[in-house]
Amino acid sequence: QVQLVESGGGLVQAGGSLRLSCVASGSILEISAMGWYRRTPGKQRELVGTITSGGSTNYADSVKGRFTISRSSAKNTVYLQMNSLKPEDTAVYYCNAQGRTPDTVFGSWGQGTQVTVSS
Repeated sequence: QVQLVESGGGLVQAGGSLRLSCVASGSILEISAMGWYRRTPGKQRELVGTITSGGSTNYADSVKGRFTISRSSAKNTVYLQMNSLKPEDTAVYYCNAQGRTPDTVFGSWGQGTQVTVSS
């Protein structure tokens, strides 16, 4: 089994910063990619940013220049550094990971962490 646990969410004022973390654990042979997504009521989950095992990153246009995604050297942890936060960034943020266990491929989601930005 592969588990993802997010942390770091909270309440901040507009213009502030938060750093989200997601740790993958379990019988993992390889994580090929990890990413962050977010969801607000009435909307589908949308991509925030992704990073591959090779270090390639991809960001939504709405967060480019403000958010930075990174991975630990062991590549089992992904971070999302969020700067210059806006009220529009308020959402539940979810971590995703794709890779392989000794027996199969996997795609897993974390439980989510709430980010609230006040004006």
